[in-house]
Amino acid sequence: MKISINSVHFKADTKLEEFITQKVEKLCSKYSDVIGSEVNLKLDNTDTPDNKIVDIRIMLKGNDLYASKESKSFEESTDNAIDALKKQMEKYKGKFDKSGLGVDNQ
Repeated sequence: MKISINSVHFKADTKLEEFITQKVEKLCSKYSDVIGSEVNLKLDNTDTPDNKIVDIRIMLKGNDLYASKESKSFEESTDNAIDALKKQMEKYKGKFDKSGLGVDNQ
């Protein structure tokens, strides 16, 4: 599975990229239908401390799951987006388990 990390108008450090990669790989390892993922990191131009935005798109066979979260750190935004995607993946998995099409959950 390919994980693409893009930072908009700044250079993300290696430690942050490794953190994000680890979180996304852990989430995606539970599902065999995952093709890849894209992560976009942005800084919002506001005066509030909650200006770090993380957008994560998980590409599945025939469908995409998406979550965007904003908080005071990229790590916190990543954790929140991963939590949202976990819920979406469970819903997606349940939908296909009922239909008999099957999504593997290891």
